[in-house]
Amino acid sequence: MSLKREIITTSDGSKTIQIKDWDEQYHSKHGAIQEAKHVFIKQGLTHYVNNLPLIEKETNKISILEIGFGTGLNAFITLIESLSYKLNINYVGIEAYPVCKGELEALNYSELISPKHSQLFKQLHTSNWNEPSIISSNFKLTKQKQLFFDISANNDFNIIYFDAFGPRVQPKLWTEVMFKKMYKALKNKGVLVTYSAKGSVRRAMQSVGFVVERLEGPPGKREMLRATKIEH
Repeated sequence: MSLKREIITTSDGSKTIQIKDWDEQYHSKHGAIQEAKHVFIKQGLTHYVNNLPLIEKETNKISILEIGFGTGLNAFITLIESLSYKLNINYVGIEAYPVCKGELEALNYSELISPKHSQLFKQLHTSNWNEPSIISSNFKLTKQKQLFFDISANNDFNIIYFDAFGPRVQPKLWTEVMFKKMYKALKNKGVLVTYSAKGSVRRAMQSVGFVVERLEGPPGKREMLRATKIEH
């Protein structure tokens, strides 16, 4: 993308990338780490683990799809959480336009979240694209360089982190067409979480079959959405 980009510091001290031409950030300017922990970990991963179907409880295996791998922040926090939960995670991150090396080196996520795991954060980004990489004994990462509309997963994932750029700048990513793909990608009782709470987004999710909840949002946002696939 040939758009003007710069590193900015968000309200919780963590960095993110701002796309100046769009007035859009990779993470909330009200706190990149706080947003990731609230939206994707608390309301996504932790919620799912606390309500694990019996078959996953027995194996501790969870598959996660991230729409917008970006800076790797969500993947890194999930990796750290997987160590304490003793989960075996298969993590697939989709990204059409990978973040460049210079930008990654300016981010301070490992320093603020878990300095002792800084090497793992580097591994997330140095692992090869389009092939599985073992980041730790219980965390397998596959970064796929592709457009979101090219996703063809079917009944493969327990959780989706939907972290695409917002509806204001990329409205086509927040439509029935996209959420139909997300519904198909999830296993039964799987959940999709996103920072957006826009009415049109919620209705698009509901129209393809999701049961949608409006939840308290992260700092700077009143609400967020969690969508659950429940097959009857």
